Amino acid sequence: MNRRELLLATAGSLLSPGLFSMSRAASRGPAGTRLGIADFSYNIRARAERSGDAPPSVNEPLSFLQRCRDIGAGGMQCGLGSRDEKYCGKLRSFAEKHGLFIEGSVSLPRDAGDVERFEAQVRTVQRAGASVVRVAIGGRRYEQFDTLEQFRQFAERSWKSMQLAEPVVARHRIHLAIENHKDFRAPEMLGMLQRLDSEYVGVCLDTGNSIALLEDPMEVVRTWAPWARSAHLKDMALCEYDEGFLLADVPLGEGLLDLPAVVEIVRKARPGIQFTLEMATRDPLRVPCLTEAYWVTFADLPGADLARTLRYVRNHAVERGSLPRVSHLPLDKQIHLEEENIKRCLSYASQHLHL
Repeated sequence: MNRRELLLATAGSLLSPGLFSMSRAASRGPAGTRLGIADFSYNIRARAERSGDAPPSVNEPLSFLQRCRDIGAGGMQCGLGSRDEKYCGKLRSFAEKHGLFIEGSVSLPRDAGDVERFEAQVRTVQRAGASVVRVAIGGRRYEQFDTLEQFRQFAERSWKSMQLAEPVVARHRIHLAIENHKDFRAPEMLGMLQRLDSEYVGVCLDTGNSIALLEDPMEVVRTWAPWARSAHLKDMALCEYDEGFLLADVPLGEGLLDLPAVVEIVRKARPGIQFTLEMATRDPLRVPCLTEAYWVTFADLPGADLARTLRYVRNHAVERGSLPRVSHLPLDKQIHLEEENIKRCLSYASQHLHL
C-alpha cells in the first residue's frame, strides 16, 4: 500500500459507523441543543482534501453538515460562500430533518465595491435557514503589524468595514458575530460595537483567544456574554518559555478553563445561543509577550495586565513536554488525531456541559 492509499484508507475508516455509535448518543441539552463544530476544527483534514490526500467530506458545506450529523454534533459553523436557492434548500432541509443548526462564516466587505459580494453571502446564509454569520477580522496583531500606526490603520479599516456590513445584515435580519480574535482587546472592540449601536452586530465569543492579548479569560466571557450572538467553545493549556508563554488548544475538560461556568454565564445572558467547537489540532502558539516586538501595537496596555497574565500562566502551567505537538506526525496520523480530539470534545460536552 502506498502513502496515498494509506491516507485514503485511514480517512475512510474514520467514517465507520461503529466509531460514531457513542457520539450519536450524545443527549440534547436543556435548551434542546448539542455542541456544533466550527470548520477550523477540521483544518488538517480540509488541507489534506484540497491537496488530494484525503477523500472529500469537510470542504463542501452539505458534506460537512452530514459529517457533523454522523459524528454526533448538533450543527455546524462554516463558510457557505454564495449559493443558489436549490443548494441552500438542500442544506436547510437536511438541517431541519436531523435537528441541526447552521451558522455561516464570512469576511467583512473590504470597501464599498465589496458590499455586493458580502450581501450575496449573507443572502446564502439566510436561505440556508441560519440566523447568524461569524466574522474574524484580523490575525495575531503581535505578528501581523510592525508599528502602532499600522495597527491603527487596520483598526480604521475594520471600523469602516463594520459600517458597510451593518445595513446589509440589518436588512436581511441576520446577526453578525465578530469573533474576539487575537486582534482587538475587549475595550477596543467594545468601543466600536457601542458606536455602531446595532441589534444585529455582536460577538462570536471565543473562550481562548484573548489570553494571547493578556486578557483574563473569565473576565472576557463576562464582558462579551451580553453581546454574544455565537460562541466558540475551546479549552487551553499553558506553559512558560523564554520570550513569554506557549498557548495550546486541548480537548475540552483537559485544560485550564472552567467550562461549566463559561456555559452558565453565556446561557444566562443569551439563552438561545448556539455553541460550536473550535478545537485546533496543532502545535502550541508562541505568545512572545516579553519581547519589545510584542508591545509595539499596544499604546497604553498596563504592565499590571502582563504581571497578572504571567501569574496566571505560572499558576496553571503544565510541563512543556506535555503540550500537544502534531507537526512532526505523518499526515494520516494528524488526520486521525484531529478526529479523535473532536470526538473527545463532543463526549465531554455531552457529559459535563449539557450540550
